[in-house]
Amino acid sequence: MYKGFIHCVKLEKFRSGVIYGLFMMESLKPGQGITIANQLRRILLTELGGKAITKVRIEGINHEYSTIAGVREDVLELLLNLKGIVFKSPTKSPNVGFLKAKGPLVVTADLLTLPRDLRVVNKNHYIATVATNSILDIKFKIEYGTGYRLATESLADKEKQVLQLDSVFMPIQKVNFKIDNHYDIENILDERLFFEIWTDGSISPIDALKESCKLTVELFNSFIIKDKTKLPKKLPIKKIHGRPFSEIVIEELNLSTRPYNCLKKAQINTLADLVKCSAKQLLELRSFGKKSVKEVYTKLKEKFGINQQELLDTE
Repeated sequence: MYKGFIHCVKLEKFRSGVIYGLFMMESLKPGQGITIANQLRRILLTELGGKAITKVRIEGINHEYSTIAGVREDVLELLLNLKGIVFKSPTKSPNVGFLKAKGPLVVTADLLTLPRDLRVVNKNHYIATVATNSILDIKFKIEYGTGYRLATESLADKEKQVLQLDSVFMPIQKVNFKIDNHYDIENILDERLFFEIWTDGSISPIDALKESCKLTVELFNSFIIKDKTKLPKKLPIKKIHGRPFSEIVIEELNLSTRPYNCLKKAQINTLADLVKCSAKQLLELRSFGKKSVKEVYTKLKEKFGINQQELLDTE
Protein backbone atom coordinates (compact mmCIF):
# COMPACT_ATOMS: atom_id res chain seq x y z
CA MET A 1 0.00 0.00 0.00
CA TYR A 2 1.30 3.47 -0.92
CA LYS A 3 1.79 5.64 2.17
CA GLY A 4 3.54 8.55 0.52
CA PHE A 5 2.28 12.04 -0.09
CA ILE A 6 2.98 15.00 -2.33
CA HIS A 7 3.25 18.67 -1.52
CA CYS A 8 4.22 21.87 -3.30
CA VAL A 9 7.70 23.06 -2.31
CA LYS A 10 7.83 26.22 -4.42
CA LEU A 11 5.49 28.24 -6.63
CA GLU A 12 6.76 31.27 -8.55
CA LYS A 13 5.28 33.53 -11.23
CA PHE A 14 7.55 35.48 -13.59
CA ARG A 15 6.88 38.82 -15.29
CA SER A 16 6.55 37.07 -18.64
CA GLY A 17 3.53 35.16 -17.29
CA VAL A 18 5.35 31.85 -16.93
CA ILE A 19 4.56 29.99 -13.69
CA TYR A 20 7.04 27.61 -12.08
CA GLY A 21 6.14 24.88 -9.59
CA LEU A 22 8.32 22.46 -7.62
CA PHE A 23 6.69 19.40 -6.05
CA MET A 24 8.04 16.63 -3.85
CA MET A 25 6.68 13.08 -3.53
CA GLU A 26 7.96 11.11 -0.57
CA SER A 27 7.97 7.52 0.71
CA LEU A 28 8.12 5.91 -2.74
CA LYS A 29 9.39 2.37 -3.10
CA PRO A 30 12.62 1.87 -5.08
CA GLY A 31 11.78 2.11 -8.80
CA GLN A 32 8.44 3.87 -8.34
CA GLY A 33 9.91 7.35 -8.79
CA ILE A 34 11.03 6.89 -12.40
CA THR A 35 7.75 5.12 -13.29
CA ILE A 36 5.55 7.88 -11.88
CA ALA A 37 7.73 10.69 -13.23
CA ASN A 38 7.80 9.39 -16.81
CA GLN A 39 4.04 8.83 -16.88
CA LEU A 40 3.20 12.29 -15.49
CA ARG A 41 5.72 13.96 -17.78
CA ARG A 42 4.22 12.33 -20.87
CA ILE A 43 0.68 13.31 -19.87
CA LEU A 44 1.68 16.89 -19.06
CA LEU A 45 3.45 17.42 -22.39
CA THR A 46 0.97 15.66 -24.69
CA GLU A 47 -2.50 15.40 -23.16
CA LEU A 48 -3.16 18.79 -21.55
CA GLY A 49 -4.78 21.29 -23.89
CA GLY A 50 -5.05 25.01 -24.34
CA LYS A 51 -6.25 27.72 -26.71
CA ALA A 52 -4.33 29.31 -29.55
CA ILE A 53 -4.91 31.38 -32.69
CA THR A 54 -5.49 29.09 -35.68
CA LYS A 55 -6.74 31.42 -38.43
CA VAL A 56 -6.06 35.08 -39.23
CA ARG A 57 -7.55 37.49 -41.73
CA ILE A 58 -5.64 40.75 -42.26
CA GLU A 59 -7.44 43.49 -44.13
CA GLY A 60 -5.95 43.94 -47.61
CA ILE A 61 -3.61 40.92 -47.40
CA ASN A 62 -3.90 37.90 -49.71
CA HIS A 63 -0.98 35.71 -48.61
CA GLU A 64 1.64 35.39 -45.88
CA TYR A 65 4.50 36.73 -48.04
CA SER A 66 3.00 40.21 -48.32
CA THR A 67 3.99 43.41 -46.57
CA ILE A 68 1.55 45.65 -44.75
CA ALA A 69 1.60 49.36 -45.56
CA GLY A 70 2.57 51.43 -42.54
CA VAL A 71 3.53 48.42 -40.40
CA ARG A 72 7.15 47.67 -39.50
CA GLU A 73 6.68 43.89 -39.53
CA ASP A 74 5.84 41.89 -42.62
CA VAL A 75 3.03 39.33 -42.54
CA LEU A 76 5.23 36.37 -41.53
CA GLU A 77 6.68 38.29 -38.57
CA LEU A 78 3.20 39.40 -37.56
CA LEU A 79 1.88 35.84 -37.64
CA LEU A 80 4.79 34.63 -35.52
CA ASN A 81 4.05 37.34 -32.95
CA LEU A 82 0.37 36.35 -32.86
CA LYS A 83 1.37 32.74 -32.19
CA GLY A 84 3.10 33.88 -29.00
CA ILE A 85 -0.09 35.19 -27.38
CA VAL A 86 -1.26 33.02 -24.45
CA PHE A 87 -4.98 32.71 -23.79
CA LYS A 88 -6.88 31.49 -20.76
CA SER A 89 -10.52 30.37 -20.86
CA PRO A 90 -12.80 28.11 -18.76
CA THR A 91 -14.45 26.73 -21.92
CA LYS A 92 -13.27 24.72 -24.92
CA SER A 93 -15.55 26.36 -27.50
CA PRO A 94 -13.94 28.35 -30.35
CA ASN A 95 -13.80 32.14 -30.15
CA VAL A 96 -13.32 35.06 -32.52
CA GLY A 97 -11.16 38.06 -31.67
CA PHE A 98 -10.38 41.41 -33.27
CA LEU A 99 -7.52 43.88 -33.40
CA LYS A 100 -7.88 47.35 -34.89
CA ALA A 101 -5.03 49.74 -34.27
CA LYS A 102 -4.35 53.20 -35.72
CA GLY A 103 -0.83 54.60 -35.73
CA PRO A 104 1.43 55.79 -34.51
CA LEU A 105 1.21 52.95 -32.01
CA VAL A 106 3.12 50.00 -30.55
CA VAL A 107 0.58 47.17 -30.62
CA THR A 108 0.60 44.70 -27.72
CA ALA A 109 -1.69 41.85 -26.73
CA ASP A 110 -3.69 43.95 -24.27
CA LEU A 111 -5.25 45.83 -27.23
CA LEU A 112 -7.08 42.71 -28.49
CA THR A 113 -10.88 42.71 -28.44
CA LEU A 114 -11.98 39.35 -27.01
CA PRO A 115 -15.14 37.67 -25.65
CA ARG A 116 -15.79 37.95 -21.90
CA ASP A 117 -14.86 34.33 -21.14
CA LEU A 118 -11.44 34.71 -22.77
CA ARG A 119 -8.47 36.69 -21.51
CA VAL A 120 -4.84 37.23 -22.44
CA VAL A 121 -2.19 36.05 -19.98
CA ASN A 122 0.83 37.90 -21.43
CA LYS A 123 -0.76 41.31 -22.00
CA ASN A 124 2.57 43.03 -22.72
CA HIS A 125 3.39 40.63 -25.57
CA TYR A 126 4.59 42.60 -28.59
CA ILE A 127 2.65 42.23 -31.85
CA ALA A 128 3.60 45.07 -34.22
CA THR A 129 4.49 48.74 -34.66
CA VAL A 130 2.08 50.87 -36.73
CA ALA A 131 3.25 54.12 -38.34
CA THR A 132 1.38 57.44 -38.48
CA ASN A 133 -1.99 57.45 -40.31
CA SER A 134 -1.82 53.69 -40.87
CA ILE A 135 -4.43 51.17 -39.71
CA LEU A 136 -3.89 47.53 -38.80
CA ASP A 137 -7.16 45.59 -38.99
CA ILE A 138 -7.07 41.89 -38.00
CA LYS A 139 -9.73 39.27 -37.33
CA PHE A 140 -8.64 35.91 -35.91
CA LYS A 141 -10.09 32.61 -34.72
CA ILE A 142 -9.07 30.99 -31.42
CA GLU A 143 -9.56 27.24 -30.93
CA TYR A 144 -8.92 24.65 -28.23
CA GLY A 145 -6.63 21.70 -28.86
CA THR A 146 -3.77 19.55 -27.64
CA GLY A 147 -0.21 19.27 -28.83
CA TYR A 148 0.82 20.92 -32.09
CA ARG A 149 -1.26 21.39 -35.24
CA LEU A 150 0.19 22.19 -38.65
CA ALA A 151 -1.54 24.71 -40.88
CA THR A 152 -3.78 23.13 -43.53
CA GLU A 153 -5.15 25.79 -45.85
CA SER A 154 -8.45 24.94 -47.53
CA LEU A 155 -9.79 26.38 -50.76
CA ALA A 156 -12.57 28.18 -48.86
CA ASP A 157 -10.05 29.86 -46.54
CA LYS A 158 -7.94 30.92 -49.52
CA GLU A 159 -10.93 32.53 -51.22
CA LYS A 160 -11.79 34.42 -48.00
CA GLN A 161 -8.15 35.60 -47.66
CA VAL A 162 -7.79 33.65 -44.40
CA LEU A 163 -4.28 32.68 -43.32
CA GLN A 164 -3.72 29.46 -41.39
CA LEU A 165 -1.25 29.26 -38.49
CA ASP A 166 0.81 26.39 -37.10
CA SER A 167 -0.79 26.32 -33.65
CA VAL A 168 0.82 25.35 -30.35
CA PHE A 169 -1.86 24.37 -27.81
CA MET A 170 0.46 22.94 -25.13
CA PRO A 171 0.23 24.96 -21.89
CA ILE A 172 3.25 23.14 -20.43
CA GLN A 173 6.58 24.58 -21.52
CA LYS A 174 8.95 22.29 -19.66
CA VAL A 175 8.96 19.36 -17.21
CA ASN A 176 11.92 18.11 -15.20
CA PHE A 177 12.36 15.62 -12.37
CA LYS A 178 15.00 14.33 -9.97
CA ILE A 179 14.98 11.22 -7.78
CA ASP A 180 16.78 10.94 -4.44
CA ASN A 181 17.34 7.77 -2.42
CA HIS A 182 17.25 8.05 1.36
CA TYR A 183 16.53 6.03 4.50
CA ASP A 184 13.46 6.73 6.60
CA ILE A 185 13.27 6.67 10.43
CA GLU A 186 12.95 2.87 10.35
CA ASN A 187 16.14 2.61 8.26
CA ILE A 188 14.17 1.46 5.19
CA LEU A 189 15.34 2.64 1.78
CA ASP A 190 12.80 4.66 -0.19
CA GLU A 191 12.72 7.36 -2.87
CA ARG A 192 11.82 11.02 -3.04
CA LEU A 193 10.69 12.45 -6.35
CA PHE A 194 11.25 16.16 -7.06
CA PHE A 195 9.03 17.25 -9.94
CA GLU A 196 9.35 20.62 -11.72
CA ILE A 197 6.71 22.14 -14.02
CA TRP A 198 6.86 25.33 -16.09
CA THR A 199 3.55 26.52 -17.61
CA ASP A 200 2.76 29.39 -19.98
CA GLY A 201 0.47 30.96 -17.36
CA SER A 202 -2.84 29.70 -18.76
CA ILE A 203 -2.85 26.99 -16.07
CA SER A 204 -1.08 26.78 -12.73
CA PRO A 205 1.45 23.97 -12.11
CA ILE A 206 -0.76 22.67 -9.28
CA ASP A 207 -3.82 22.38 -11.54
CA ALA A 208 -1.69 20.87 -14.32
CA LEU A 209 -0.37 18.18 -11.96
CA LYS A 210 -3.88 17.42 -10.68
CA GLU A 211 -5.23 17.13 -14.22
CA SER A 212 -2.41 14.82 -15.30
CA CYS A 213 -3.03 12.57 -12.28
CA LYS A 214 -6.74 12.51 -13.10
CA LEU A 215 -6.07 11.52 -16.74
CA THR A 216 -3.70 8.76 -15.59
CA VAL A 217 -6.32 7.33 -13.23
CA GLU A 218 -8.96 7.42 -15.99
CA LEU A 219 -6.55 5.62 -18.34
CA PHE A 220 -5.96 2.71 -15.97
CA ASN A 221 -9.61 2.56 -14.89
CA SER A 222 -10.53 1.90 -18.52
CA PHE A 223 -8.59 -1.38 -18.31
CA ILE A 224 -10.58 -2.67 -15.35
CA ILE A 225 -13.61 -4.88 -16.15
CA LYS A 226 -16.19 -3.91 -13.57
CA ASP A 227 -19.20 -5.76 -14.98
CA LYS A 228 -18.72 -9.50 -14.74
CA THR A 229 -21.60 -10.05 -17.18
CA LYS A 230 -19.34 -8.71 -19.93
CA LEU A 231 -16.83 -11.52 -19.48
CA PRO A 232 -16.75 -14.15 -22.25
CA LYS A 233 -19.41 -16.81 -21.75
CA LYS A 234 -18.26 -20.27 -20.77
CA LEU A 235 -19.32 -23.31 -22.73
CA PRO A 236 -22.54 -24.53 -21.05
CA ILE A 237 -22.18 -28.13 -22.32
CA LYS A 238 -18.87 -29.69 -21.23
CA LYS A 239 -19.59 -33.42 -21.14
CA ILE A 240 -21.81 -35.98 -22.81
CA HIS A 241 -22.37 -39.26 -21.03
CA GLY A 242 -19.47 -38.41 -18.75
CA ARG A 243 -17.08 -37.85 -21.66
CA PRO A 244 -15.50 -34.39 -22.14
CA PHE A 245 -15.96 -32.75 -25.54
CA SER A 246 -12.18 -32.68 -25.96
CA GLU A 247 -12.09 -36.51 -25.93
CA ILE A 248 -14.79 -37.00 -28.56
CA VAL A 249 -13.24 -37.02 -32.04
CA ILE A 250 -15.23 -35.93 -35.10
CA GLU A 251 -14.87 -39.41 -36.61
CA GLU A 252 -17.68 -40.46 -34.25
CA LEU A 253 -20.09 -38.24 -36.20
CA ASN A 254 -19.72 -40.45 -39.30
CA LEU A 255 -19.68 -37.45 -41.63
CA SER A 256 -19.44 -37.79 -45.40
CA THR A 257 -16.05 -37.34 -47.06
CA ARG A 258 -16.23 -33.66 -48.04
CA PRO A 259 -17.22 -32.07 -44.67
CA TYR A 260 -14.93 -34.49 -42.81
CA ASN A 261 -11.87 -33.55 -44.92
CA CYS A 262 -12.66 -29.81 -44.63
CA LEU A 263 -12.85 -30.02 -40.84
CA LYS A 264 -9.60 -31.97 -40.58
CA LYS A 265 -7.78 -29.48 -42.82
CA ALA A 266 -8.98 -26.70 -40.52
CA GLN A 267 -7.54 -28.58 -37.51
CA ILE A 268 -11.02 -29.23 -36.12
CA ASN A 269 -10.38 -32.65 -34.62
CA THR A 270 -12.69 -32.94 -31.61
CA LEU A 271 -16.20 -32.01 -30.60
CA ALA A 272 -14.72 -29.26 -28.42
CA ASP A 273 -13.17 -27.68 -31.54
CA LEU A 274 -16.37 -28.05 -33.54
CA VAL A 275 -18.84 -26.48 -31.11
CA LYS A 276 -16.66 -23.35 -30.92
CA CYS A 277 -17.39 -22.64 -34.60
CA SER A 278 -20.52 -20.83 -35.70
CA ALA A 279 -22.29 -21.57 -38.98
CA LYS A 280 -20.70 -18.45 -40.47
CA GLN A 281 -17.22 -19.62 -39.47
CA LEU A 282 -17.86 -23.08 -40.93
CA LEU A 283 -19.03 -21.57 -44.22
CA GLU A 284 -15.74 -19.66 -44.43
CA LEU A 285 -13.88 -22.99 -44.66
CA ARG A 286 -12.81 -23.92 -48.18
CA SER A 287 -15.32 -26.20 -49.99
CA PHE A 288 -17.59 -26.19 -46.93
CA GLY A 289 -21.09 -25.21 -48.08
CA LYS A 290 -24.56 -24.98 -46.59
CA LYS A 291 -25.23 -28.67 -47.16
CA SER A 292 -22.13 -29.55 -45.14
CA VAL A 293 -23.22 -27.25 -42.30
CA LYS A 294 -26.66 -28.83 -42.30
CA GLU A 295 -25.12 -32.31 -42.20
CA VAL A 296 -22.89 -31.38 -39.24
CA TYR A 297 -25.84 -29.99 -37.25
CA THR A 298 -27.94 -33.05 -38.09
CA LYS A 299 -25.21 -35.46 -36.96
CA LEU A 300 -24.67 -33.53 -33.72
CA LYS A 301 -28.40 -33.78 -32.99
CA GLU A 302 -28.61 -37.47 -33.84
CA LYS A 303 -25.42 -38.65 -32.15
CA PHE A 304 -25.17 -36.42 -29.08
CA GLY A 305 -28.47 -34.56 -28.79
CA ILE A 306 -26.86 -31.13 -29.41
CA ASN A 307 -29.11 -28.85 -31.43
CA GLN A 308 -28.19 -25.76 -33.42
CA GLN A 309 -29.58 -23.31 -30.82
CA GLU A 310 -27.31 -24.73 -28.12
CA LEU A 311 -24.34 -24.12 -30.40
CA LEU A 312 -25.40 -20.50 -30.97
CA ASP A 313 -25.68 -19.99 -27.21
CA THR A 314 -22.06 -21.01 -26.75
CA GLU A 315 -20.67 -18.38 -29.13
